[in-house]
Amino acid sequence: MKKAGLIMIVGSLLLLGLFKFPLWNIMLGAPQYPEPMGMDIYITGIQGVQEFDIQNIDGLNHYIGMKTIPKPEEMWEFNVFPLVIGGMAALGVLLGVLAFFGKVNAWLLLGWLLLMSILGVLGMYDFNVWLTDYGTNLDPNAIMKMTNLDGSPMSYKPPLFGHQKMLNFDVDSYPALGAYLMFAGMLLTLMAFFVGKYEWSKKHKYS
Repeated sequence: MKKAGLIMIVGSLLLLGLFKFPLWNIMLGAPQYPEPMGMDIYITGIQGVQEFDIQNIDGLNHYIGMKTIPKPEEMWEFNVFPLVIGGMAALGVLLGVLAFFGKVNAWLLLGWLLLMSILGVLGMYDFNVWLTDYGTNLDPNAIMKMTNLDGSPMSYKPPLFGHQKMLNFDVDSYPALGAYLMFAGMLLTLMAFFVGKYEWSKKHKYS
């Protein structure tokens, strides 16, 4: 299973791109802002796309009662996610090395992919919970109190994925480069499973 092992190693190492590149990106644009403001969400924290984006977004949020954008030490996720990603990358490389030397079968590679998929779904669920709290848990003493037509408080929850109009702002939320590297790595591990399954059956057919 030499080919499968090598593919698995490369796929697992692509996860390390999340330590360098953002996982997600949220952009806010409005007529009064010629340059849209944005947040790049990394597994270690949130940064502005431009130098003063976080400061400007927090300033706008203050008027409608939204919380300030959290610092890394204020969210447990920014401590746990790097450990999870680093651990899964290391486990994937280990499985790739073992597969290269024929010590494990292809089903363990698929097991890694399933575990990574479950962790990814849980991560997206947690991200959506944070977005919901961020956009709906407003300060009752805010300067501006916007309501829906039925009188209920307006939600400022950014979309988890896609485009949404909020007041005069256009909000876009999409995966960033780190997410695409992770998806590519997971696709490679799926390929490693099929290649490994073929190599394993071929080896045992003639042994």
